[in-house]
Amino acid sequence: MKILITGAAGFIGSALVRDLLSQGDTVIALDKLTYAGNLASLQEVAAHENFHFEQGDICDREKVSEILEEATPDGIMHLAAESHVDRSIDGPGEFIRTNIDGTYQLLEASRTFIAKRPKRNFRFHHVSTDEVYGDLRGTEDLFTEETPYDPSSPYSASKAASDHLVRAWGRTFGLDFVLSNCSNNYGPRHFPEKLVPHMILNALRGKPLPVYGDGNQIRDWLYVEDHARALVKVFKEGEKGETYNIGGHNEKKNLEVVQTICELLRELVPDSEFQPPTSDFLSLIEFVRDRPGHDVRYAIDASKIERELGWHPAETFETGLRKTVQWYLDHSDWWNAIFYGSYKMERLGTS
Repeated sequence: MKILITGAAGFIGSALVRDLLSQGDTVIALDKLTYAGNLASLQEVAAHENFHFEQGDICDREKVSEILEEATPDGIMHLAAESHVDRSIDGPGEFIRTNIDGTYQLLEASRTFIAKRPKRNFRFHHVSTDEVYGDLRGTEDLFTEETPYDPSSPYSASKAASDHLVRAWGRTFGLDFVLSNCSNNYGPRHFPEKLVPHMILNALRGKPLPVYGDGNQIRDWLYVEDHARALVKVFKEGEKGETYNIGGHNEKKNLEVVQTICELLRELVPDSEFQPPTSDFLSLIEFVRDRPGHDVRYAIDASKIERELGWHPAETFETGLRKTVQWYLDHSDWWNAIFYGSYKMERLGTS
């Protein structure tokens, strides 16, 4: 197939690009290359004969329409989004623009493209988040595809709005769409403001490991390559108009995640010059004021995608986190380019 991927130079997008190319698909990669978009994440596939990169903004309908007309893809996998909760609290406007208006522009460009080719199959896959569901208070509750939306932050509210737009275009205009909502991703090439890479890289440099509140917030962790495989399944095999929740079956408290990272680093870099004076990375943990409106627990029921599409995560949290830590140890060139380039260190947070 020939697929247009938005946000292709991002963390999840680049993993998806690599997975599709490995299956023989053709990829048109679209990315604005903002602070979180990184061409280095696509370097290993840059020369692939089935890969083509376009720099552009999803809010630029003319640009998107031009790409659709020239490439004539079989569909769009839409991952481009502002995604960091702390940033959405500091400045919600860009989240409204990118996540809501950007999705609208893509939908309208797709509708125009389809109208000119009424007999051509075309699918719109909108990639969303479990944060649209809000907060789980019970210890046994899980988010299902029928869980009512109850977003808590400007980020999750903007993603919820974009989900609703996609469904409306399906019902009103007959758009062939599928929608997926995933749990917290982690893995190689994750932008350093996110929790897992932020803790790895701060620990390696002997810097504080800031944990919000008491660190007891629970998230379901999904290895990024498992997510990429699931997205391909949903796009190619999912039922029109259906939603699929994608989770890793790995519920962990934020503090537990940080502690596990510290234990792995103590094992993998015992003689590091960045070890703190106590020779224990755990001593770097600092509890900081909690984020406004911080959700307590997310947990995904992924039984639908497992039952209907045969997808299962290949990595446990333990195997995936070990691979992740080792990748950052082996690829200091990747993250040093971010730290000492245009990225501002003070923006690092703990999402």
